[in-house]
Amino acid sequence: MTDPTAARPIVRQATRSDVPRLAATLAAAYPDYRWTSWALPEDGRKQRLSRWAELWSGLVGVEAGTTWVTDDCAAVAAWTAPDAAPVAADLQAVIDRDLPRVFGTRQPVVLASERLGAPGRPEEPHWWLTAVGTRPASRHRGLGAAVLQPVLDRCDADGVPAAATVYTSTVVRWLQRSGFAVTRSTRTAVDHELPIWTLVRQPRSWSTDRTPAGA
Repeated sequence: MTDPTAARPIVRQATRSDVPRLAATLAAAYPDYRWTSWALPEDGRKQRLSRWAELWSGLVGVEAGTTWVTDDCAAVAAWTAPDAAPVAADLQAVIDRDLPRVFGTRQPVVLASERLGAPGRPEEPHWWLTAVGTRPASRHRGLGAAVLQPVLDRCDADGVPAAATVYTSTVVRWLQRSGFAVTRSTRTAVDHELPIWTLVRQPRSWSTDRTPAGA
């Protein structure tokens, strides 16, 4: 049973100085995620994963102000906002250079599979969850749900949906605890190796009971 008197974790927007730690958190959280072994070539997989986390979930989200972390960076949630501005040209150049190195020969099937989840996304502007992870030693303390909450609260206040694409039923069930519902299910492009679920969370009324879910 959760102690109701326990202090809630401090959650804040990530800063540039947090990028190495939040990238390390995502790299530590994702090795046992089926997407990782499917999407990233085996050679240098750890380094590839770290660079992916540093680039897309770190620098892009931090520059946009849409990545949240616990104060010790033990948990991370990176989002794309509905009104996201284009990535700065210098950062986009780095992404264009390094993402092909991260995914190697897997890049075409990874990009094609990402597009397969798109039909389940809301047609209206929405927040898009690009990555969420908690260090293994810090799991089962509600940190994952805590770093999601700032954007979910904003979605409720602004009347905007949130959405995500995930690749395991465990993550589906976890997001459902925060109000997400499956809108599309398919399998990865070409090889059909992994299931893909797109989930959407509709904004809740402030009059609705919104007790935060644990994780």
